[in-house]
Amino acid sequence: MVLKRLLAGVGFGGASVETQLDGAPTRPGGSVRGTVHIQGGEVDQRVEQLSVGYQARVEVESGDHEGHQNIDFHRVQLGGALDLQPGHQITVPFEIPTPWETPITTYQGRHLNKMQLGVNTRLHVASAIDPGDLDPVRVDPLPAHLAVLDGLGALGFRFQQADMEKGRLRGTRQQLPFYQEIEYRAPSRYRGLNNLELSFVTDERGVDVVLELDKKPGLLFTEGRDTFHQFTIAHGAEASQDWKSYLHQWIDSIAGRRGWL
Repeated sequence: MVLKRLLAGVGFGGASVETQLDGAPTRPGGSVRGTVHIQGGEVDQRVEQLSVGYQARVEVESGDHEGHQNIDFHRVQLGGALDLQPGHQITVPFEIPTPWETPITTYQGRHLNKMQLGVNTRLHVASAIDPGDLDPVRVDPLPAHLAVLDGLGALGFRFQQADMEKGRLRGTRQQLPFYQEIEYRAPSRYRGLNNLELSFVTDERGVDVVLELDKKPGLLFTEGRDTFHQFTIAHGAEASQDWKSYLHQWIDSIAGRRGWL
């Protein structure tokens, strides 16, 4: 994808910047490659800094209000300051690591609805900062992620949407100030369950998996409540477990047919 724009704060005759990613998907722990093209305008300009970084569109709750915030979670400076002469072209190739904790954006080749995550390019020119645009990046699941995603799919859970929320998941290895929630609609076999929400927190050792069950009100119209379950999968160990059976056993014990007839 290519995004081209006039540098903010420069005014008439300013330079333009174009960022091009190589289009290849990445995974947590991988990297993204691309090239930044800078085209000089009609006047001399001082480029003080050029950087690329990951940016996520994150949901933020404040009291009874919900909003969104763009959060940078990894930024790399490309080179130092330079003088940009009129009409001069500069090409800067780059490779930016994809942090282990980066949320996934696809499953089975399909984009997860509502996910807004990509690479942002920023230029500091003449004491002004170009806010940059977002080049979407495809982040595919790791094998440990796939083990859980495939297991839920095999049980009949239907994907609804995914988003990122500002906050922390207690008891996990989380380092970023936000986390991803992947929401599913429960199949009819789990009569006591409305929805299931799935979160992954990943580092170089493995994945913390957090499941949240949104239960229906039970017998005699007692109030439903959320139930959490957490476990860890080490990288390379995902094939040692039948995840469909494991997930069914826990979910069915909470919201299966037996206790809801």
